[in-house]
Amino acid sequence: MSDETKDLQKNDGARELPRREFVASVVAGLAVAGASPAAAAVMETDVEIKTPDGTCDAAFFHPASGSHPGVLIWTDAFGLRPSMRAMGKRLAAQGYTVLVPNPFYRMGKAPFWEDASSIDFAKERNKIGPLMASVNAAGHCEMDAQAYIAFLDDQKQVNKSKKIGTQGYCMGGALVVRTAATVPDRVGAGGSFHGGGLVTDKPDSPHLLASKIKAKMYFGIAHSDDVRQPDAKDKLKEAFIAAHNPADIEVYETCFHGWCVTDMPKQADGTPTYDMAEAERAWGKLTALYKKGLA
Repeated sequence: MSDETKDLQKNDGARELPRREFVASVVAGLAVAGASPAAAAVMETDVEIKTPDGTCDAAFFHPASGSHPGVLIWTDAFGLRPSMRAMGKRLAAQGYTVLVPNPFYRMGKAPFWEDASSIDFAKERNKIGPLMASVNAAGHCEMDAQAYIAFLDDQKQVNKSKKIGTQGYCMGGALVVRTAATVPDRVGAGGSFHGGGLVTDKPDSPHLLASKIKAKMYFGIAHSDDVRQPDAKDKLKEAFIAAHNPADIEVYETCFHGWCVTDMPKQADGTPTYDMAEAERAWGKLTALYKKGLA
């Protein structure tokens, strides 16, 4: 008998909690915690992936048994750290095999920050800029995406008969688009959340890659980003319609840039950036996207 079961029993002669009620209570507790009943069976491993530019350190998550659709998570500008690992673990608990690379491996091993919540952008700008440049340099994302997807496909925990999914946050949103365009026959779904730099006036703007993408795409746009660049959503929509692959594009009207990530720094006035309710809604959109696109 487990300790959990013993704790739920009374030693004063009261009747034992029925098994069905016990199981229901455990499942309910896991749901409140944002996990699934399979969460305890998730395996986490630190791995290294060879790329043409060196060795990338990464976190690898998968259910304890079986093979599952693979997912590549692109982090935000603060890189691989506990909050991003938590996303990988949560997704694996829902039946996916997940890779969360250190996108800045050319600059060193992760983590560059353990917790982003106290970061002062003004003070850290000189550190953040070069890190982002290391993955955003011409050809780097494309090179890395191929290596990461090849790694996933080499793992026995990945069901290669299923498509690969990819999701990204802030900086990672544009990397999702580039990944889907680089490996179009393998990537079946891509989700961008408060993605940055999705639409620019440069010839290499990510939205111009729509014609190369076969994946089902979802773009969750922060209200603060939409205010700053109100035509971006329209240009995204037009590009994917022209490519005969309409994307699902949604503005989160109450959210700041970064609302999906638990350790985002607060706004200048002290308002929290992370919005649990809206982050959960976005997570629901993501998992629905994967159920449709990773067949």
